[in-house]
Amino acid sequence: MKPIVSIIMGSTSDLPVMEKAMKFLDDMHVPFEVNALSAHRTPEAVELFAKNAQSRGIRVIIAGAGMAAALPGVIAASTELPVIGVPIKGSVLDGMDALYSILQMPPGIPVATVAINGAMNAAILACQIIALSDEELARRMHDYKAGLSAKIEKANRELKEVSYEYKTN
Repeated sequence: MKPIVSIIMGSTSDLPVMEKAMKFLDDMHVPFEVNALSAHRTPEAVELFAKNAQSRGIRVIIAGAGMAAALPGVIAASTELPVIGVPIKGSVLDGMDALYSILQMPPGIPVATVAINGAMNAAILACQIIALSDEELARRMHDYKAGLSAKIEKANRELKEVSYEYKTN
């Protein structure tokens, strides 16, 4: 089984955030790989990874990074694959520095960006991209979304049972 999604993080300290993406991909039966690469400490390795990802069968890259968060942009500059950036909270700026770094890409080098620590949404977006040409994954994604709706409907039924003197519904 070859990976079709690559999860990259700037360091293993990002693992607790990025594990949410790994779990979702695993639940959706999407083969993935995980690596730590640093745009600042291993720039040649990042460029080599990005340039070879597509030929290795990778279809989407999820890149998590904190602070200056150059990793997603450096990867996007060296590949035609979609790159999804996950800004990671971890500095005195609570992840806002990483968010702005990932959002502010120059024209022609887009990086899709999710919320700070939003690795699960990055995995969902990766699956939605891949599902455009994978009917089985599209079905699993449909079932996942239907399950979200069912959870809210159940919560509303349970809220109707909550009793307060002045509660009217």
